[in-house]
Amino acid sequence: MIRKVFYFSALVIFINYGAKAQPIGIFEGQNGVEGAKGSAIYNSKTQQYTVTSSGGWDKKNSNSSFFLWRKIKGDFIITANVTFVPTKAANRYGKIGVMLRSGFEDNSKFVDVAKQGGRATAMQYRLNESSKQITSKVTNADVIQLERRGNVYKMWVAKQGDPFTLDSLTTTDIGDDGYVGIFYNGAMTKGAAKAIFSNVRITVPIKLDFKPYTDYIGSNIEILDLATKNRRVIYQYNKSIQAPNWTRDGKKLLYNQDDLLYTYDLATNTPTLLNTGDVKRNNNDHVISFDGKMLAISSFGVRGGPDNGRSIGYVVPITGGIPKRITTVAPSYIHSWSPDDKAIVFMSTRNGNSDIYSVSPDGGTETRLTTDPAYDDGCEYTPDGKYIYFNSVRTGHMQIWRMKPDGSEQTQVTHSEFNDWFPHVSPDGKFLVYISFLLNEVGPQDHPFYRHVYLQRMPISGGKPEVIAYLYGGQGTINTPSFSPDGKQVAFVSNTDLLFPLFPIEYQKK
Repeated sequence: MIRKVFYFSALVIFINYGAKAQPIGIFEGQNGVEGAKGSAIYNSKTQQYTVTSSGGWDKKNSNSSFFLWRKIKGDFIITANVTFVPTKAANRYGKIGVMLRSGFEDNSKFVDVAKQGGRATAMQYRLNESSKQITSKVTNADVIQLERRGNVYKMWVAKQGDPFTLDSLTTTDIGDDGYVGIFYNGAMTKGAAKAIFSNVRITVPIKLDFKPYTDYIGSNIEILDLATKNRRVIYQYNKSIQAPNWTRDGKKLLYNQDDLLYTYDLATNTPTLLNTGDVKRNNNDHVISFDGKMLAISSFGVRGGPDNGRSIGYVVPITGGIPKRITTVAPSYIHSWSPDDKAIVFMSTRNGNSDIYSVSPDGGTETRLTTDPAYDDGCEYTPDGKYIYFNSVRTGHMQIWRMKPDGSEQTQVTHSEFNDWFPHVSPDGKFLVYISFLLNEVGPQDHPFYRHVYLQRMPISGGKPEVIAYLYGGQGTINTPSFSPDGKQVAFVSNTDLLFPLFPIEYQKK
């Protein structure tokens, strides 16, 4: 079943604290807890929440807050960007954050991750009569996340642009069922104070015993505004969607779903199947020519056929048609066109080595560009055609490299604490965007589904990378060139088990 999101640019929903069960945005309800009063506004265009709260701390160990919530059972990850709105009512004792509560009673057990007006950031929890906290070394955090995995609660916090820091709490006292959401505690205020929540996501992660490439969870196509770092979910599907990239006119996204390719009309929010003839095992390596007329795709061969079901490179008109095979050896994974559309670069594993090759869109002779015995992948031309960026594990973990189109001058670009994959160059040639996997979760040659990942951006001339998105994803998140034609936005995929709709949606049968 396809779950489709509709947005109306003028829609703003206001809900006061007395309307306890009325839904707002992704939440099932909202109410004050432990004596708090408040209200909430949801802007469906930006997918942001403005929450107002006043009063609080009138009881010992009170966690007085205005709380937007939904019921949850089992594991979850809730993430939000949080900002205090400067007002006369705001003060250093206020708290803004994400929370799990066992109930709405004054003495309910809870665990939260909160930023305080005094800039401290902490995981606070109440398991009996007294509240306690674990204080993060990060002060004045912009991005906060609470994760539950079994009986372990994790606090992930960061200033926007920096990687998360992690602290943990282990307890079985809160229980498996509860209410998870965002809250604002306008403690000790004489009037109403406001806070803004952006990029709010409730993720239900994959079960720990899932089987990769057999078990799938749901997918969100998201669009990130690079100036504001605000993200919007535009489309949801209850299985796997992967690798959205923009058409050259900026009107559509191209992505793969259930081994087929689709275009998504951004004006009408409508997906359309792209005809690829008998080539119907398409994977997440598909790239559009610079003139916008052709599409290079990778597709797994027929099981039991001469290619033993492995990936092959093809070229097909952007409007669809009968694909033409262009790579001779499987597996081959297509990654980029040259700016003059006369060459296509791809990764192929041959004789135990995974290297980068170049071939004409008409097929024919293939040129090997890398020969290092380490794993090389994810190759992409710069818009001026002077360089090809790629990822390589030749230093021990995956990093971003670059070389000239003839394979010369291979130079390491990133020197990070992560496994960095799939560099994509902005249309103006000034920035790289790539995905980073945590070293303690992912091996250097692997890029699996369903992990904690960052999208990072760095100047192509060098400098400190910045995290531009904090998400749960991985394989299929950003495998293909994902910049909008004007370079102001990036499209990508995040993942969650869609046990409940994340946004107001209309259901359509597939």
